[in-house]
Amino acid sequence: MKVNIIFFLLLFPFFVFSQNVREPADTPKEWSASYAPFRIVGNVYYVGTYDLACYLITTPKGNILINTGLASSATQIEKNVAALGFKFKDIKILLTTQAHYDHLGAMAEIKKLTGAKMMVDEKDAQVMKDGGRTDYALGGKESSYTPIVADRLLKDKDPIQLGGTSITMLHHPGHTKGSCSFLLKTKDEKRSYKVLIANMPSIVTDKKFSDIPAYPTISKDYAYSFSSLKKLSFDIWLSSHASQFNLHEKHKPGDAYNPAAFMDRKGYDETLKNLEATYLKKIAAE
Repeated sequence: MKVNIIFFLLLFPFFVFSQNVREPADTPKEWSASYAPFRIVGNVYYVGTYDLACYLITTPKGNILINTGLASSATQIEKNVAALGFKFKDIKILLTTQAHYDHLGAMAEIKKLTGAKMMVDEKDAQVMKDGGRTDYALGGKESSYTPIVADRLLKDKDPIQLGGTSITMLHHPGHTKGSCSFLLKTKDEKRSYKVLIANMPSIVTDKKFSDIPAYPTISKDYAYSFSSLKKLSFDIWLSSHASQFNLHEKHKPGDAYNPAAFMDRKGYDETLKNLEATYLKKIAAE
């Protein structure tokens, strides 16, 4: 009996911790639905779910994973990486476009399994550390994902370098305080490409911006992000959600390698225009 009590006490913090992590009940099914991994362009691969975009960037010195989807997606991502012919444990760097449960859900587990270094926009570090509890829009008493402590804090335009690949982090706040995009160059057998993984600044709260004391600069931050995103130049753009860049119209499982399908400046501009219109309407209502 004494041994059992000691064993329970050792595990008790784990049980309490697990009970305090809960994803929202209304999480869309397509966020966890499987999707066949594929090569997008050069050394950039899609390894996410049907709608939650996760990207593997390969290099001779190890690989980089951007976003992980929900907590249940860790195994799926591992299988997708293997299906492409890469080793899961070769992931050396972990990144995210925003500190929300739909992009960080499996990050703590993948970090533990691979030993990779977690790098995050410094403005999202605290929210990530408490598992989303202090998020101005989605926060609450319980964490929505397992907390993660960053190994490196990133500032606007900081480079992330590995094996000859250099990724520039671009601070695009509003959706979260540390939402960010990533810009990199890659090449294939025919040409080189500038790739943008954009964090589109959608609005996630019904509250008036003036009624969010936890984020007093939110309106200004959104305005900055729209301005910055509209000025960027690139050949190919991707985003945090497959639906945001019309992945399923541009690619079907089994399609041949076709980077040109993602060369869509018009779609990018239209998406930004629609999101900014929503933002301006919200500002006008205040």
